Amino acid sequence: MTIIGPDRTGLVEAVARAVAGQGGNWLESRMCRLGGEFAGILRIEVPTEKKAPLLDALQKISGLTITIHSGETKISASNARQTKMEIIGQDRPGIVHEISAALARSGVNVEEFSSEVISGAMTGETLFKAAARLQLPRDCNLGALKKDLEKIAADLLVDISFEKLDG
Repeated sequence: MTIIGPDRTGLVEAVARAVAGQGGNWLESRMCRLGGEFAGILRIEVPTEKKAPLLDALQKISGLTITIHSGETKISASNARQTKMEIIGQDRPGIVHEISAALARSGVNVEEFSSEVISGAMTGETLFKAAARLQLPRDCNLGALKKDLEKIAADLLVDISFEKLDG
Protein backbone atom coordinates (compact mmCIF):
# COMPACT_ATOMS: atom_id res chain seq x y z
CA MET A 1 0.00 0.00 0.00
CA THR A 2 1.18 3.52 -0.68
CA ILE A 3 -0.09 6.59 1.14
CA ILE A 4 0.50 10.19 0.14
CA GLY A 5 -0.88 13.41 1.53
CA PRO A 6 -0.09 16.71 3.20
CA ASP A 7 2.08 16.10 6.24
CA ARG A 8 0.50 16.62 9.63
CA THR A 9 0.79 15.39 13.19
CA GLY A 10 -1.02 12.11 13.82
CA LEU A 11 -1.11 10.85 10.24
CA VAL A 12 0.87 7.65 10.92
CA GLU A 13 -1.22 7.03 14.04
CA ALA A 14 -4.44 7.36 12.01
CA VAL A 15 -3.22 4.79 9.48
CA ALA A 16 -1.99 2.46 12.25
CA ARG A 17 -5.34 2.78 14.05
CA ALA A 18 -7.22 1.84 10.86
CA VAL A 19 -4.99 -1.20 10.28
CA ALA A 20 -5.18 -2.37 13.91
CA GLY A 21 -8.93 -1.71 14.00
CA GLN A 22 -9.43 -4.30 11.27
CA GLY A 23 -7.13 -6.89 12.87
CA GLY A 24 -4.30 -6.07 10.51
CA ASN A 25 -0.63 -6.73 11.13
CA TRP A 26 1.86 -4.02 10.13
CA LEU A 27 4.71 -6.02 8.57
CA GLU A 28 7.07 -3.33 7.27
CA SER A 29 7.09 0.25 6.09
CA ARG A 30 9.14 3.16 4.84
CA MET A 31 7.78 6.64 5.41
CA CYS A 32 9.05 10.18 5.14
CA ARG A 33 8.18 13.84 4.84
CA LEU A 34 9.39 15.47 1.66
CA GLY A 35 8.58 19.02 0.56
CA GLY A 36 5.68 19.29 3.00
CA GLU A 37 4.11 16.08 1.75
CA PHE A 38 4.04 12.76 3.60
CA ALA A 39 4.65 9.57 1.65
CA GLY A 40 4.79 6.01 2.80
CA ILE A 41 4.88 2.50 1.53
CA LEU A 42 3.56 -0.21 3.80
CA ARG A 43 3.23 -3.95 3.75
CA ILE A 44 0.41 -5.13 5.93
CA GLU A 45 -1.47 -8.35 6.44
CA VAL A 46 -5.22 -8.30 7.07
CA PRO A 47 -7.86 -11.04 7.13
CA THR A 48 -9.60 -11.34 3.76
CA GLU A 49 -13.00 -10.36 5.15
CA LYS A 50 -11.49 -7.17 6.63
CA LYS A 51 -9.95 -5.80 3.40
CA ALA A 52 -13.00 -3.76 2.34
CA PRO A 53 -13.62 -2.33 5.84
CA LEU A 54 -9.92 -1.42 6.06
CA LEU A 55 -10.06 0.41 2.74
CA ASP A 56 -13.17 2.27 3.93
CA ALA A 57 -11.42 3.26 7.18
CA LEU A 58 -8.31 4.44 5.31
CA GLN A 59 -10.35 6.49 2.83
CA LYS A 60 -11.91 8.39 5.74
CA ILE A 61 -8.49 9.81 6.67
CA SER A 62 -8.67 13.39 5.38
CA GLY A 63 -6.39 14.38 2.50
CA LEU A 64 -4.78 10.97 2.12
CA THR A 65 -4.40 9.29 -1.28
CA ILE A 66 -4.14 5.52 -0.95
CA THR A 67 -3.12 2.90 -3.48
CA ILE A 68 -3.47 -0.75 -2.51
CA HIS A 69 -1.89 -3.68 -4.26
CA SER A 70 -3.67 -6.76 -3.06
CA GLY A 71 -2.33 -10.26 -3.17
CA GLU A 72 0.38 -12.46 -1.88
CA THR A 73 3.77 -10.84 -1.75
CA LYS A 74 6.60 -13.24 -2.30
CA ILE A 75 9.75 -12.38 -0.46
CA SER A 76 12.53 -14.10 -2.30
CA ALA A 77 15.20 -15.77 -0.28
CA SER A 78 18.33 -14.44 -1.88
CA ASN A 79 21.95 -15.21 -1.35
CA ALA A 80 22.92 -11.80 -2.70
CA ARG A 81 25.34 -9.61 -0.78
CA GLN A 82 24.12 -6.47 0.95
CA THR A 83 26.16 -3.28 0.97
CA LYS A 84 25.66 0.36 1.81
CA MET A 85 26.88 3.08 -0.54
CA GLU A 86 27.32 6.73 0.39
CA ILE A 87 27.84 9.46 -2.17
CA ILE A 88 28.76 13.10 -1.70
CA GLY A 89 29.96 15.58 -4.27
CA GLN A 90 29.15 18.60 -6.36
CA ASP A 91 25.55 18.59 -7.50
CA ARG A 92 24.59 18.68 -11.14
CA PRO A 93 21.74 17.41 -13.30
CA GLY A 94 22.08 13.72 -14.21
CA ILE A 95 24.07 12.54 -11.21
CA VAL A 96 21.43 10.04 -10.03
CA HIS A 97 20.91 8.76 -13.58
CA GLU A 98 24.60 8.07 -14.16
CA ILE A 99 25.15 6.33 -10.84
CA SER A 100 21.95 4.25 -11.08
CA ALA A 101 22.86 3.26 -14.66
CA ALA A 102 26.26 1.97 -13.47
CA LEU A 103 24.55 -0.04 -10.74
CA ALA A 104 22.02 -1.48 -13.21
CA ARG A 105 24.79 -2.49 -15.65
CA SER A 106 26.26 -4.62 -12.84
CA GLY A 107 22.90 -6.17 -11.95
CA VAL A 108 22.76 -4.35 -8.60
CA ASN A 109 19.33 -3.87 -7.02
CA VAL A 110 18.79 -0.56 -5.21
CA GLU A 111 16.74 -1.49 -2.14
CA GLU A 112 16.72 1.91 -0.47
CA PHE A 113 17.82 5.29 -1.73
CA SER A 114 17.70 8.71 -0.10
CA SER A 115 19.23 11.94 -1.31
CA GLU A 116 19.36 15.64 -0.63
CA VAL A 117 21.06 18.76 -1.89
CA ILE A 118 22.98 20.60 0.82
CA SER A 119 25.25 23.60 1.17
CA GLY A 120 28.95 22.73 1.58
CA ALA A 121 30.24 23.64 5.05
CA MET A 122 33.49 25.25 3.91
CA THR A 123 32.68 26.53 0.44
CA GLY A 124 28.93 27.04 0.48
CA GLU A 125 28.67 25.36 -2.93
CA THR A 126 25.75 23.05 -3.65
CA LEU A 127 26.52 19.43 -2.81
CA PHE A 128 24.63 16.26 -3.64
CA LYS A 129 24.48 13.73 -0.83
CA ALA A 130 22.96 10.25 -1.08
CA ALA A 131 22.87 6.96 0.78
CA ALA A 132 21.76 3.66 -0.69
CA ARG A 133 21.32 0.10 0.50
CA LEU A 134 22.23 -2.20 -2.35
CA GLN A 135 21.83 -5.87 -3.09
CA LEU A 136 24.77 -7.18 -5.10
CA PRO A 137 24.30 -10.41 -7.04
CA ARG A 138 26.76 -13.15 -6.03
CA ASP A 139 28.45 -12.95 -9.43
CA CYS A 140 28.83 -9.16 -9.28
CA ASN A 141 32.43 -8.12 -9.79
CA LEU A 142 32.72 -5.50 -7.04
CA GLY A 143 36.09 -4.33 -8.39
CA ALA A 144 34.62 -3.66 -11.84
CA LEU A 145 31.60 -1.92 -10.29
CA LYS A 146 33.85 0.31 -8.19
CA LYS A 147 35.90 1.18 -11.30
CA ASP A 148 32.73 2.06 -13.22
CA LEU A 149 31.53 4.26 -10.35
CA GLU A 150 34.97 5.84 -9.88
CA LYS A 151 34.99 6.78 -13.58
CA ILE A 152 31.65 8.52 -13.06
CA ALA A 153 32.91 9.95 -9.77
CA ALA A 154 35.89 11.51 -11.54
CA ASP A 155 33.54 13.08 -14.08
CA LEU A 156 31.15 14.28 -11.39
CA LEU A 157 33.67 15.01 -8.61
CA VAL A 158 31.85 12.62 -6.29
CA ASP A 159 33.28 10.64 -3.38
CA ILE A 160 31.76 7.15 -3.21
CA SER A 161 32.23 4.68 -0.37
CA PHE A 162 30.94 1.16 0.24
CA GLU A 163 30.27 -0.56 3.55
CA LYS A 164 29.47 -4.25 3.86
CA LEU A 165 26.29 -4.92 5.80
CA ASP A 166 25.92 -7.91 8.12
CA GLY A 167 23.51 -10.61 7.11
